[in-house]
Amino acid sequence: MSQISEILERARQRREAQDLPYAGAVTPREAFALMKGLSHATLVDVRSAAEWQFVGTVPDAVRIEYKTFPGMQPNPHFATQLTQQVDRERVVLFLCRTGARSDEAARVAASLGFTEAYNVLDGFEGQKDAEGHRGRQDGWKASGLPWTQG
Repeated sequence: MSQISEILERARQRREAQDLPYAGAVTPREAFALMKGLSHATLVDVRSAAEWQFVGTVPDAVRIEYKTFPGMQPNPHFATQLTQQVDRERVVLFLCRTGARSDEAARVAASLGFTEAYNVLDGFEGQKDAEGHRGRQDGWKASGLPWTQG
């Protein structure tokens, strides 16, 4: 079994274990491997524009706010923007700060007919460490994956 097949199988197992309505959940490292190994994979960063500017971004990610700053109000155009910018036939990996908004975005995508929607667990920054800081113990940044600041 290839690395890509193994990743997709683990993602599906997580879907079943967590009763997810979308294709599955992947770790940041698994998401990166899918991006590199599948020409039809797209990473959709659903964080706010403020987060992209001040925290950092993943190169080549499609950026569509799921909630906007300040106030973290839902983006009323999310579904339209997603369907206009991303092909429903692609493997779509949703990324946010910690994995919560991206879970919501993957649920919306599945309801829109995206059959290969995946949540990136722990998101870009991950959970807070013992000192209350994010980006140190898990998530995209802590995994040493490519990202840029500002």
